[in-house]
Amino acid sequence: MRLAAVFLLAALPAAAQEFVVVPGPLTDEEFYRAVACAAPPGDACQKPILRWPEDKRQDLTVALVSVTPALLPYQRAIFEAGLDAALGQINALDAGVRLTRIAGGRGATDIAIHVVATPPGQVMEDTGVEGLDGNVLPLGRVALRARDNEIREALIAISAQARRREIASILLEEVTQALGLMTDIEGPDYRRSVFAETGNSVVRLEGQDAMALRRHYRGAPTADEES
Repeated sequence: MRLAAVFLLAALPAAAQEFVVVPGPLTDEEFYRAVACAAPPGDACQKPILRWPEDKRQDLTVALVSVTPALLPYQRAIFEAGLDAALGQINALDAGVRLTRIAGGRGATDIAIHVVATPPGQVMEDTGVEGLDGNVLPLGRVALRARDNEIREALIAISAQARRREIASILLEEVTQALGLMTDIEGPDYRRSVFAETGNSVVRLEGQDAMALRRHYRGAPTADEES
């Protein structure tokens, strides 16, 4: 995603690789390992592989926890519709996870989304959320709290200044990344992927994007996990 960042909280590397550069099309295995653990083609994982615990996967809750007062009602409606569409795309895959949207504050939901007034490239302030305040917001940011390779909580921040035509795509990618697929891909063959580093236009999970999410929760472990 253009101008996006994934940040790991807890006992995990603080400086995580944001994207993998690929020269051409990848096999399904290469694509999965790239988005799941930042592995360049034919190379080792650069990030830990993280998943939600099995006992939560069929009822992961998602909430639009806070929205800046600077957002006009019609703008909020765009974020609301984009979030519903993102959850619909993910649930339709039968990928081994199911997301339920709730109305609730942080602590009452697994994946908490905040629409903030911070302009892209500026430091977030006054959100009141540890893990967001004090960090630069490129355009969207995902912060994962994890322990023993299991995700415990996901925080998503999106700038209210995101362009209208990009909002649905940003939400789809951020929620997908909150499921553990944390790395973008940079390459001419992947401009129409939800994981594309240089664009925010994809609003459907198809092809290798869909394969990667199914593989993450339904497929066999990678060699990195078995070793």
